[in-house]
Amino acid sequence: MKHMNRTYEDVSTYEHWTADKFLPGGIVNDPGNSMMYITGGWRSNRPVWNKDNCNDCMLCWVHCPDSAILVENQKMVDIDFEHCKGCGMCAVECRFDAIEMIVEPDSLSAEGGN
Repeated sequence: MKHMNRTYEDVSTYEHWTADKFLPGGIVNDPGNSMMYITGGWRSNRPVWNKDNCNDCMLCWVHCPDSAILVENQKMVDIDFEHCKGCGMCAVECRFDAIEMIVEPDSLSAEGGN
């Protein structure tokens, strides 16, 4: 079946597919440029870091897919909310209850209006 210049295969035969049957996925033309784009606006949840509970094990940093855990001198110092997409991996991996996910405040509640 053709649709928008792409060929789609019958998925019931996927176990017999070869590489030529797969459509191209995301193509990265210029790797390493994510810091050039502010993507934190996609978030619906945000991590809240409790510095007192943190022991700087760096599990959050290792598992963060957006490199949004900011580290200096091998210690967590903050979260980069311009790039954090709110996936919650940091909170899931934290074994010391140092990161909690909360609902991202909307602009009204951030201004004290709700």
